[in-house]
Amino acid sequence: MRIVFMGTPEFALPTLKALIQAQKRESAMSARSAASCENQEIFTGALEIVAVYTQPPRPAGRGQKETPSPVHQLALEHGLNVYTPVSLKSPEAQAEFINHKADIAVVVAYGLLLPKPILGAYPRGCINVHPSKLPRWRGAAPIQRTIMAGDKETAICIMQMDEGLDTGDILLQKDVSIPGGMNAGALHDWLAKDAAPMVIEVLETNPTAKKQSEIGVEYARKITKEECRIDWNQPGESICNQIRGLSPYPGAWFEHQGEAIKIFSARHSRENGNPEKLDPGLRRDDSGVYIPCSDGRIYPLELQRPGKKRMKVSEFMAGFKP
Repeated sequence: MRIVFMGTPEFALPTLKALIQAQKRESAMSARSAASCENQEIFTGALEIVAVYTQPPRPAGRGQKETPSPVHQLALEHGLNVYTPVSLKSPEAQAEFINHKADIAVVVAYGLLLPKPILGAYPRGCINVHPSKLPRWRGAAPIQRTIMAGDKETAICIMQMDEGLDTGDILLQKDVSIPGGMNAGALHDWLAKDAAPMVIEVLETNPTAKKQSEIGVEYARKITKEECRIDWNQPGESICNQIRGLSPYPGAWFEHQGEAIKIFSARHSRENGNPEKLDPGLRRDDSGVYIPCSDGRIYPLELQRPGKKRMKVSEFMAGFKP
């Protein structure tokens, strides 16, 4: 089976690694079998990654040096052919894609729109990994939105791509219960790992696709900077969900002594539940450093000043007076 892989960030790495391992394993098995068989031409079914598509290198780090994506770097380490088009809308880019003569494209957080000629280029089309319980949280930021909304359950879906926004038919779904206190970064890593064997299963079994329900559709729009600012008039549970959903990136924040302070983890207490009629700010009681909210107090556990590293609250407060 000839495969084109399309992905960019770290979320896509476990699936690409699984495909690389499957390719090596099947190639080794075919070689051993062919060596013991007179008719070697029958061994032609091994998985083959014929191309890897990823977004072009971007400026990164303090020096803003052009840096290849995580998928780009992994593909080069394994000698795979890498393509980095800025767009797939041009006839030239589409012709190049079609010319790979693949059987299927596997798409994991690629980040570019796939036009109709790309979606229909190969016999089995394009399949996509989506980290939410579709049709809930279609769109750009499903993991963050899942945590921010306080969802107790999510899923990994492998779907057949169509021209809509995450509207394709579901090939395989695995439901996942979200442990209490888990942040978006931890859920990201967990779902990325779970996705890899599911993609292999879909490639091997070619399951029958099932249409998505149109009941319960929610869109996971991109996170804006203003959404990251904490409104202390909200209930403590909502604030903690916001903090977890934006941790470790981009980070929920509030203003204190003229600085935008990020919070990466916190706990909520309903004790002393009558909110203080004061502007939000860091205070201290017998339990530690806190900030008033509408139904109690938020006790931050990890904070970060601009340009500084993340710190436990005890280290952070060494430089601040509440």
